[in-house]
Amino acid sequence: MKHDQTLAAEVADLLKDVAERIVIPRFGTLTADQIQEKRPGDLVTIADHQAEDAIAQALSRLTPQALIVGEEAAFANPAILDGLAQAEQAWCIDPIDGTKNFTRHSPDFAIMVAHMDNAVVTQAWIYQPIHATMYHAEKGAGVRRNGQPIARHTDRTRLCGSAYRKIDPVPDQVDLKRSWRSCGIDYPKLLEGEIDFVLYRDGKPWDHLPGSLMVAEMGGRCAMLSGESYRPGSMQGPLSVIPGDRWQEVRTTLMGPAVLPSHS
Repeated sequence: MKHDQTLAAEVADLLKDVAERIVIPRFGTLTADQIQEKRPGDLVTIADHQAEDAIAQALSRLTPQALIVGEEAAFANPAILDGLAQAEQAWCIDPIDGTKNFTRHSPDFAIMVAHMDNAVVTQAWIYQPIHATMYHAEKGAGVRRNGQPIARHTDRTRLCGSAYRKIDPVPDQVDLKRSWRSCGIDYPKLLEGEIDFVLYRDGKPWDHLPGSLMVAEMGGRCAMLSGESYRPGSMQGPLSVIPGDRWQEVRTTLMGPAVLPSHS
């Protein structure tokens, strides 16, 4: 395998190239026949399929022995997820995270990739094409935005977060923001301090593996509210993502009676 820094640069260039050639030309130009519904409310477009194919083919050339799991490939054949937690080397691809935003001509979508060695995420990329912003993390080396180290800044005393599931009642000491409907937007918002936590319904690996490394590199956690850490290949939830040192505060606040109904 190539030196980590070389690999980091090659994958970043790959995501930018795929965005420029495949994704951005479809932004705001999709016709009705180029958008499908995989499940009620879960959209996929021709750009998702073409971008995933291009990224997967390029990564296969970089690391021929690696398992490659893409969101759309896994939807067509869920069995490929079985090897994600056991593979010696693996890639996980989300070709367009926030497809609904993409179809609505919102800039809040991203292309995300995670690299794993023996079920441990070692590098991760989140690229926001319209915002022209690349986040990259390497295990043990922190997180960078467009090549520059980032630090979390917030002077809030009240907790502020977002949730993809109902919180009822909302604790008095918590401010809730509307979600951005894209993990590729949520995680950077967490990293940079705009919010303190996100609660998700489930733990699909293409949604959470890239961001989970970035949050860990910022001293945070991606875990169930029970405290069990998120694992590659897990699809269950609810999942909480909390950067920095506020894990216990958020967990204690949100684990009150009737705050988190059982997942259905």
